Amino acid sequence: MSDTASAIVSHPAKPGSNTLLWRLAPLFGTPLNAVISLILLWLIVQFGWKLLDWGVLNAAILPAEPATCAAATGACWSFLIAKSGQILFGIYPPTERWRAALVCVLIIATLIVSARPSEWRPRLGLVWVGMMAIVLWLMSGGLGLPSVPTSSWGGLPVTLILTVFAIGLGFPVAILLALGRRSSLPVVRTLSTLVVETIRGLPLLSLLFVASILLPLFLPDSLLPDKFVRALLALTVFAAAYLAEVIRGGLQTIPGGQTEAANALGLGYWNTQRLIILPQAIRIVIPALTNTIIVMIKNTSLVLVVGLFDLISSGKAALSDPLWPSPSTETFLFIGLIYFALAFSFARFADFLERSGAEKRG
Repeated sequence: MSDTASAIVSHPAKPGSNTLLWRLAPLFGTPLNAVISLILLWLIVQFGWKLLDWGVLNAAILPAEPATCAAATGACWSFLIAKSGQILFGIYPPTERWRAALVCVLIIATLIVSARPSEWRPRLGLVWVGMMAIVLWLMSGGLGLPSVPTSSWGGLPVTLILTVFAIGLGFPVAILLALGRRSSLPVVRTLSTLVVETIRGLPLLSLLFVASILLPLFLPDSLLPDKFVRALLALTVFAAAYLAEVIRGGLQTIPGGQTEAANALGLGYWNTQRLIILPQAIRIVIPALTNTIIVMIKNTSLVLVVGLFDLISSGKAALSDPLWPSPSTETFLFIGLIYFALAFSFARFADFLERSGAEKRG
């Protein structure tokens, strides 16, 4: 029998490859696979039934009152319904929470619009600047709105503002630091390396403590920014250092011949970097950039140690109400889903950019 015939006999054509049986075949193809699949199926059924019993069948939903939770043996969703405003917006004045909600909508809407490559034009930068100005006006007040100090900000708006501002302000600085570390000028290269390595060698908590506790010792009160701005500066510096190393990794993968070709065409250093080198380098390191952004989203929860009410702090404050049974599992599950939604959205966006880049190169 020829090799071709043997291959056909040993590997017959897939009979109805789209059928459910063919898709499930690898799960039960061998006795070991079958045993493992049955064990996992049993665990899924057991866990799923307990989750259904706790989260749906015996859960307390309405009315959103403490007595409803006290009488239930399952999850206390009534607490989340009653305390959703406090969890999402923290200690922001209840009568002004519509402003905090509008800020969340504006930031998320701008991120969605920015996810379209067709919108990547200079005007998009103006849109972001305008959005940030409106966000600060809505949160702080003034010009017709009651003033709300940053000490009263909290919840999801704080998480979104810190993430967007830290990444937005840190990214240009990261590019300069990455280019500085590859500079032919010894002073520029040494200073850039010193800044990046110093910040990367310090935990974020230490930077937050320096910004919140030590900085007031060196600056007069007239020049000292408030606690929120100091925490934002610490997050921005931290993000810039880590993003700089990611971008530098992408720059190192670009062949030197491209720079030589750009010089031959008469392009200067900055035009070469802006038009040729940086676009390729950033496209290459999209996965690493996404990972850094996701880490920054979660790192915003650390601002609670310096007295800012982020999403987790707002949840803890809501749990301190003595009238409720303090359903911490439900509360932190809700907060975790919000963080997961933000991180998952950025991850899917990065996958989209990678696929788009691969299709263009193909």
